[in-house]
Amino acid sequence: MFQVLDGKKLAATIKDEIANEVRQITAAGKRAPHLVAVIVGEDGASQTYVASKERASKEVGFTSSVYRLPESITEEELLKTVDFLNNDPEVDGYIIQLPLPKHINENRVINAIDPDKDVDCFTAINLGRMVLNEDGFLPATPMGACTLLERYGIETDGKHCVVLGRSNIVGTPMMNLMSRNNKHANCTVTICHSHTKNLAEITRQADILVVAIGKPNFVTADMVKDGAVLVDVGIHRIPDDSPKGYYICGDVKHDEVDEKCSWVTPVPGGVGPLTIVTLLQNTFKAYRKHQK
Repeated sequence: MFQVLDGKKLAATIKDEIANEVRQITAAGKRAPHLVAVIVGEDGASQTYVASKERASKEVGFTSSVYRLPESITEEELLKTVDFLNNDPEVDGYIIQLPLPKHINENRVINAIDPDKDVDCFTAINLGRMVLNEDGFLPATPMGACTLLERYGIETDGKHCVVLGRSNIVGTPMMNLMSRNNKHANCTVTICHSHTKNLAEITRQADILVVAIGKPNFVTADMVKDGAVLVDVGIHRIPDDSPKGYYICGDVKHDEVDEKCSWVTPVPGGVGPLTIVTLLQNTFKAYRKHQK
Protein backbone atom coordinates (compact mmCIF):
# COMPACT_ATOMS: atom_id res chain seq x y z
CA MET A 1 0.00 0.00 0.00
CA PHE A 2 1.46 3.32 -1.04
CA GLN A 3 1.71 6.39 1.18
CA VAL A 4 0.78 9.89 0.07
CA LEU A 5 3.21 12.80 -0.19
CA ASP A 6 0.53 15.27 0.86
CA GLY A 7 1.56 18.63 -0.54
CA LYS A 8 -1.58 20.38 0.61
CA LYS A 9 -1.03 19.40 4.24
CA LEU A 10 2.69 20.21 4.17
CA ALA A 11 2.07 23.55 2.47
CA ALA A 12 -0.32 24.52 5.26
CA THR A 13 2.34 23.68 7.86
CA ILE A 14 5.03 25.74 6.11
CA LYS A 15 2.64 28.65 5.57
CA ASP A 16 1.95 28.65 9.31
CA GLU A 17 5.71 28.83 9.92
CA ILE A 18 6.04 31.79 7.53
CA ALA A 19 2.99 33.55 8.99
CA ASN A 20 4.44 33.32 12.51
CA GLU A 21 7.65 34.99 11.32
CA VAL A 22 5.71 37.72 9.51
CA ARG A 23 3.68 38.44 12.65
CA GLN A 24 6.89 38.93 14.60
CA ILE A 25 8.23 41.30 11.95
CA THR A 26 5.11 43.44 11.75
CA ALA A 27 4.76 43.46 15.56
CA ALA A 28 8.21 45.04 15.65
CA GLY A 29 6.92 47.87 13.46
CA LYS A 30 8.46 46.74 10.17
CA ARG A 31 6.59 46.36 6.89
CA ALA A 32 5.53 42.94 5.64
CA PRO A 33 7.18 41.29 2.62
CA HIS A 34 5.63 42.38 -0.68
CA LEU A 35 5.04 40.01 -3.61
CA VAL A 36 3.77 41.30 -6.95
CA ALA A 37 2.33 39.29 -9.84
CA VAL A 38 2.13 40.66 -13.39
CA ILE A 39 -0.40 39.03 -15.68
CA VAL A 40 -0.90 39.93 -19.34
CA GLY A 41 -4.16 39.03 -21.04
CA GLU A 42 -7.08 36.86 -19.97
CA ASP A 43 -5.69 33.30 -20.08
CA GLY A 44 -7.88 31.25 -17.73
CA ALA A 45 -5.16 29.03 -16.30
CA SER A 46 -2.90 32.03 -15.69
CA GLN A 47 -5.73 33.84 -13.92
CA THR A 48 -6.23 30.82 -11.67
CA TYR A 49 -2.52 30.54 -10.84
CA VAL A 50 -2.20 34.24 -10.03
CA ALA A 51 -5.31 34.15 -7.85
CA SER A 52 -3.89 31.22 -5.84
CA LYS A 53 -0.57 33.03 -5.39
CA GLU A 54 -2.38 36.19 -4.27
CA ARG A 55 -4.47 34.20 -1.80
CA ALA A 56 -1.44 32.39 -0.36
CA SER A 57 0.43 35.69 0.05
CA LYS A 58 -2.40 37.16 2.07
CA GLU A 59 -2.71 33.99 4.19
CA VAL A 60 0.85 34.44 5.47
CA GLY A 61 0.55 38.18 5.99
CA PHE A 62 2.45 39.35 2.90
CA THR A 63 1.43 42.44 0.99
CA SER A 64 0.15 41.20 -2.38
CA SER A 65 -0.33 43.22 -5.55
CA VAL A 66 -1.43 42.16 -9.02
CA TYR A 67 -0.77 44.13 -12.19
CA ARG A 68 -3.39 43.11 -14.77
CA LEU A 69 -2.27 44.28 -18.19
CA PRO A 70 -4.12 44.03 -21.52
CA GLU A 71 -3.09 41.43 -24.06
CA SER A 72 -2.51 44.27 -26.53
CA ILE A 73 0.29 45.78 -24.43
CA THR A 74 3.50 46.30 -26.38
CA GLU A 75 6.78 44.69 -25.38
CA GLU A 76 8.25 48.11 -24.63
CA GLU A 77 5.33 49.02 -22.36
CA LEU A 78 5.72 45.75 -20.48
CA LEU A 79 9.45 46.39 -20.09
CA LYS A 80 8.62 49.78 -18.56
CA THR A 81 6.51 47.97 -15.96
CA VAL A 82 9.43 45.63 -15.27
CA ASP A 83 11.76 48.60 -14.84
CA PHE A 84 9.30 50.27 -12.47
CA LEU A 85 9.10 47.13 -10.30
CA ASN A 86 12.87 46.71 -10.36
CA ASN A 87 13.25 50.19 -8.88
CA ASP A 88 10.36 50.14 -6.39
CA PRO A 89 11.94 49.71 -2.92
CA GLU A 90 8.60 48.51 -1.52
CA VAL A 91 8.56 45.47 -3.82
CA ASP A 92 10.66 42.53 -2.63
CA GLY A 93 9.87 40.05 -5.37
CA TYR A 94 7.67 39.72 -8.41
CA ILE A 95 6.66 37.26 -11.07
CA ILE A 96 5.73 37.66 -14.72
CA GLN A 97 3.03 35.07 -15.29
CA LEU A 98 3.75 32.97 -18.38
CA PRO A 99 2.87 32.47 -21.15
CA LEU A 100 3.02 35.98 -22.57
CA PRO A 101 1.25 36.96 -25.80
CA LYS A 102 3.09 35.81 -28.92
CA HIS A 103 4.10 39.32 -29.99
CA ILE A 104 6.25 39.67 -26.84
CA ASN A 105 9.73 38.14 -26.52
CA GLU A 106 9.50 36.21 -23.25
CA ASN A 107 13.26 35.83 -22.81
CA ARG A 108 13.83 39.55 -23.20
CA VAL A 109 11.17 40.37 -20.61
CA ILE A 110 12.24 37.69 -18.12
CA ASN A 111 15.91 38.64 -18.27
CA ALA A 112 15.03 42.29 -17.67
CA ILE A 113 13.84 41.32 -14.16
CA ASP A 114 16.20 42.33 -11.36
CA PRO A 115 17.73 38.94 -10.35
CA ASP A 116 17.36 39.93 -6.68
CA LYS A 117 13.59 40.21 -7.21
CA ASP A 118 13.25 37.19 -9.54
CA VAL A 119 11.45 34.95 -7.07
CA ASP A 120 10.38 32.53 -9.83
CA CYS A 121 14.08 31.94 -10.65
CA PHE A 122 13.53 32.39 -14.37
CA THR A 123 16.39 34.74 -15.22
CA ALA A 124 19.60 33.41 -16.73
CA ILE A 125 21.52 34.86 -13.78
CA ASN A 126 19.53 32.96 -11.15
CA LEU A 127 19.56 29.74 -13.16
CA GLY A 128 23.35 30.15 -13.43
CA ARG A 129 23.61 30.68 -9.69
CA MET A 130 21.64 27.49 -9.17
CA VAL A 131 23.91 25.47 -11.47
CA LEU A 132 27.00 26.82 -9.67
CA ASN A 133 25.36 26.22 -6.25
CA GLU A 134 25.74 29.89 -5.38
CA ASP A 135 23.37 31.81 -3.13
CA GLY A 136 20.20 32.77 -4.97
CA PHE A 137 16.62 31.74 -5.52
CA LEU A 138 15.62 28.23 -6.56
CA PRO A 139 12.93 27.39 -9.13
CA ALA A 140 9.59 27.06 -7.37
CA THR A 141 8.28 23.76 -8.73
CA PRO A 142 11.50 21.69 -8.53
CA MET A 143 12.29 23.10 -5.09
CA GLY A 144 8.73 22.34 -3.99
CA ALA A 145 9.19 18.72 -5.05
CA CYS A 146 12.50 18.55 -3.17
CA THR A 147 10.85 20.03 -0.08
CA LEU A 148 8.21 17.29 -0.19
CA LEU A 149 10.87 14.59 -0.31
CA GLU A 150 12.91 16.20 2.47
CA ARG A 151 10.04 16.90 4.88
CA TYR A 152 8.63 13.39 4.46
CA GLY A 153 12.04 11.87 5.15
CA ILE A 154 12.41 10.16 1.77
CA GLU A 155 15.89 8.62 1.47
CA THR A 156 17.67 10.08 -1.54
CA ASP A 157 21.37 9.46 -0.89
CA GLY A 158 22.76 7.13 -3.57
CA LYS A 159 19.33 6.51 -5.10
CA HIS A 160 18.68 6.51 -8.83
CA CYS A 161 16.42 9.43 -9.69
CA VAL A 162 14.93 9.49 -13.18
CA VAL A 163 13.52 12.82 -14.33
CA LEU A 164 11.08 12.61 -17.22
CA GLY A 165 11.08 16.01 -18.96
CA ARG A 166 13.83 18.54 -19.66
CA SER A 167 12.19 21.96 -19.47
CA ASN A 168 14.10 24.89 -18.01
CA ILE A 169 11.27 25.36 -15.49
CA VAL A 170 11.11 21.83 -14.05
CA GLY A 171 13.11 18.97 -15.55
CA THR A 172 16.56 20.48 -15.94
CA PRO A 173 16.57 22.26 -12.54
CA MET A 174 15.25 19.08 -10.89
CA MET A 175 18.21 17.17 -12.32
CA ASN A 176 20.56 19.76 -10.84
CA LEU A 177 18.95 19.84 -7.39
CA MET A 178 18.69 16.06 -6.99
CA SER A 179 22.36 15.53 -7.87
CA ARG A 180 23.70 18.11 -5.43
CA ASN A 181 26.17 17.06 -2.76
CA ASN A 182 23.97 17.22 0.32
CA LYS A 183 22.07 14.77 2.50
CA HIS A 184 18.73 15.61 0.88
CA ALA A 185 20.01 14.90 -2.63
CA ASN A 186 23.12 12.91 -3.65
CA CYS A 187 21.14 11.00 -6.27
CA THR A 188 22.45 9.51 -9.46
CA VAL A 189 20.22 11.31 -11.96
CA THR A 190 19.07 10.28 -15.43
CA ILE A 191 17.07 12.79 -17.45
CA CYS A 192 14.75 11.54 -20.19
CA HIS A 193 12.76 13.35 -22.87
CA SER A 194 10.83 12.91 -26.11
CA HIS A 195 13.85 11.55 -27.99
CA THR A 196 14.89 8.99 -25.35
CA LYS A 197 15.14 5.44 -26.69
CA ASN A 198 13.73 2.53 -24.63
CA LEU A 199 12.09 4.98 -22.24
CA ALA A 200 10.22 2.43 -20.14
CA GLU A 201 13.42 0.45 -19.55
CA ILE A 202 15.00 3.55 -18.03
CA THR A 203 12.04 4.71 -15.95
CA ARG A 204 11.72 1.19 -14.49
CA GLN A 205 15.19 1.64 -12.99
CA ALA A 206 14.12 4.67 -10.96
CA ASP A 207 14.06 4.57 -7.18
CA ILE A 208 12.61 8.08 -7.45
CA LEU A 209 10.66 8.91 -10.60
CA VAL A 210 9.92 12.59 -11.24
CA VAL A 211 7.44 13.07 -14.09
CA ALA A 212 7.22 16.46 -15.79
CA ILE A 213 6.57 15.48 -19.39
CA GLY A 214 3.47 17.62 -19.87
CA LYS A 215 1.29 14.81 -21.26
CA PRO A 216 -1.79 13.60 -19.36
CA ASN A 217 -1.72 9.99 -18.10
CA PHE A 218 1.54 9.36 -19.96
CA VAL A 219 3.24 7.13 -17.37
CA THR A 220 1.66 3.70 -17.07
CA ALA A 221 2.23 0.76 -14.73
CA ASP A 222 4.74 -0.95 -17.01
CA MET A 223 7.03 2.11 -16.72
CA VAL A 224 7.41 2.03 -12.93
CA LYS A 225 9.21 -0.47 -10.72
CA ASP A 226 7.75 -1.84 -7.51
CA GLY A 227 8.41 0.35 -4.50
CA ALA A 228 9.38 3.48 -6.41
CA VAL A 229 8.79 6.98 -5.05
CA LEU A 230 6.63 8.77 -7.61
CA VAL A 231 6.55 12.56 -8.00
CA ASP A 232 3.98 13.71 -10.57
CA VAL A 233 4.51 17.35 -11.52
CA GLY A 234 1.93 17.41 -14.30
CA ILE A 235 -1.51 18.96 -14.00
CA HIS A 236 -4.11 19.01 -16.77
CA ARG A 237 -7.75 19.97 -17.16
CA ILE A 238 -9.50 17.30 -19.21
CA PRO A 239 -13.01 18.20 -20.50
CA ASP A 240 -15.83 15.93 -19.37
CA ASP A 241 -19.57 15.94 -18.69
CA SER A 242 -19.31 16.81 -14.98
CA PRO A 243 -20.88 19.99 -13.55
CA LYS A 244 -17.44 21.64 -13.63
CA GLY A 245 -16.93 20.59 -17.22
CA TYR A 246 -13.52 19.04 -16.61
CA TYR A 247 -11.48 16.79 -14.34
CA ILE A 248 -7.90 17.22 -13.14
CA CYS A 249 -5.19 14.67 -13.87
CA GLY A 250 -1.42 14.50 -13.89
CA ASP A 251 1.23 13.07 -16.19
CA VAL A 252 0.80 9.66 -14.50
CA LYS A 253 -2.06 7.19 -14.87
CA HIS A 254 -2.51 6.98 -11.12
CA ASP A 255 -5.31 4.41 -11.06
CA GLU A 256 -2.90 1.75 -12.32
CA VAL A 257 0.48 3.08 -11.15
CA ASP A 258 0.02 4.13 -7.52
CA GLU A 259 -0.33 0.63 -6.03
CA LYS A 260 3.13 -0.28 -7.34
CA CYS A 261 4.76 2.61 -5.49
CA SER A 262 5.90 3.26 -1.93
CA TRP A 263 5.16 7.01 -1.97
CA VAL A 264 3.07 9.03 -4.41
CA THR A 265 2.23 12.70 -4.94
CA PRO A 266 -1.49 13.13 -5.67
CA VAL A 267 -2.82 15.38 -8.43
CA PRO A 268 -4.05 17.84 -7.40
CA GLY A 269 -2.63 18.41 -3.92
CA GLY A 270 0.92 17.18 -4.39
CA VAL A 271 3.66 19.34 -5.86
CA GLY A 272 1.39 22.27 -6.76
CA PRO A 273 0.85 23.65 -3.24
CA LEU A 274 4.61 23.44 -2.57
CA THR A 275 5.30 25.44 -5.73
CA ILE A 276 3.42 28.37 -4.24
CA VAL A 277 5.07 27.87 -0.83
CA THR A 278 8.52 28.04 -2.46
CA LEU A 279 7.51 31.29 -4.11
CA LEU A 280 6.63 32.66 -0.65
CA GLN A 281 9.94 31.41 0.76
CA ASN A 282 11.87 33.06 -2.08
CA THR A 283 10.00 36.32 -1.47
CA PHE A 284 10.84 36.17 2.23
CA LYS A 285 14.48 35.59 1.32
CA ALA A 286 14.41 38.64 -0.97
CA TYR A 287 12.77 40.68 1.79
CA ARG A 288 15.48 39.81 4.30
CA LYS A 289 18.15 40.75 1.77
CA HIS A 290 16.48 44.10 1.07
CA GLN A 291 16.17 44.84 4.81
CA LYS A 292 19.90 44.50 5.44
